[in-house]
Amino acid sequence: MRGTRLPELRRDPITGRWVIIASERAKRPQDFIREPVKMKGGFCPFCPGQESKTPPEILAFRPEGNGNHKNGPGWTVRVVPNRYPALEIEGGLDRQAEGIYDRMNGVGAHEVIIETPEHELTFATMPAARIQDVLYAFRDRISDLRNDRRLKYVLIFKNHGEAAGATLEHAHCQLIALPIVPRQVVEELKGAREYYQVKERCIYCDIVHQEAKAQTRVVLESEHFLALTPYAPRFPFETWIVPKRHDSAFENSPAHLFGDLAAVLKTVAAKLDRVLDHPAYNLVIHSAPVYDQPTEHYHWHVEIMPKLTKVAGFEWGTGFYINPTTPEESAKFLREAKV
Repeated sequence: MRGTRLPELRRDPITGRWVIIASERAKRPQDFIREPVKMKGGFCPFCPGQESKTPPEILAFRPEGNGNHKNGPGWTVRVVPNRYPALEIEGGLDRQAEGIYDRMNGVGAHEVIIETPEHELTFATMPAARIQDVLYAFRDRISDLRNDRRLKYVLIFKNHGEAAGATLEHAHCQLIALPIVPRQVVEELKGAREYYQVKERCIYCDIVHQEAKAQTRVVLESEHFLALTPYAPRFPFETWIVPKRHDSAFENSPAHLFGDLAAVLKTVAAKLDRVLDHPAYNLVIHSAPVYDQPTEHYHWHVEIMPKLTKVAGFEWGTGFYINPTTPEESAKFLREAKV
C-alpha cells in the first residue's frame, strides 16, 4: 500500500529553479548506492620529488627555513598550469560571427592547486591551517588573474573522487579563468539582483538570517559562516557554506575569515565522510565576476554536492532535479554526526 507522504515541488528563491523532493523514495544515508573514495597508491606527479613531472609552478608556499627551491620539494601548497588545459592564456579573443553563430578563441587560464604534499590527506583529514593556506592560494591566483582584462570570470572547483570527475587521487582543486560569465552564474546574479531591486536586501543575507533562526537546515554555525542544506537542493546532502558578512567576491574577504572557513570546510568534509562513508563530491566556489564587484545584491558562497544520485533523462529534459532526501533530514544527519 502506498504511503501518505506526497512529493513536493520546491523552488530555489535565487534562480527560480524547481526541484522535486520525492518523499515516496525517501532514503537514509546508508541506502545510497555509492563507492567510497579510497586511496589506491602508485605513481603520483603531485607528490614531493615529482615536481619535474608537472609544468613549472606559478605559485608555491614554502615554510621559512626551507630555502628557495622553486619547482622542488619543501612546499605546502603548489599551483601549476594544467598539463591538458581547457583554455590557453596566450592570444587574443578574436570574436567572430558565422551567420547566426558566434565564436572566439579559447583564451583563458587552467590551473591546478595541489593542496598538500601528503598524498593521502583530504579536506576531512588535513589540519585546518593547511586548508587555510589553500584558500590563500585561491585568493592570490584570483587576484592576479583578474588584472587580465580579457578574463571575466574565475571559477574554483574541486572534484573529489573518481565518481566526481577526479583523474588523480592526490588532493587538488582546479581554477579556470573564462572570457565569458557562465550561464549558471548569470542566472544567480539575475535572481539576486531582482530580489534586491524589490526588497533592497541581499537574498543570501536573508537566507543566512532565516536559516540561523529556524535551525532546521543548519549543519553547523561558526563565528563567520553558516553551513546549511539549501531549501531546494538539487542533490541529496547538498551543502552550502555562506559567510555571515556580506561580500560579493571571495578574494576580497578579510584574511581572518579564511581561518574560520578552513575549520568549517574541514568539519563539513569530515561529517560527510562519517555520514556517507567517504563519498565522492564536487565543491564549487560561487563568486562575483571579476569586473562586477563589489555588489550589494550578490554574496559569494561555497556549494558542496556529494555524488549519490545520477542525472538522467528527466533532469536533462526539464531542468528539474529529483532529490529523494529532504534537506531537513540531510541537515539533521550531518548536524548530529560526531567528528
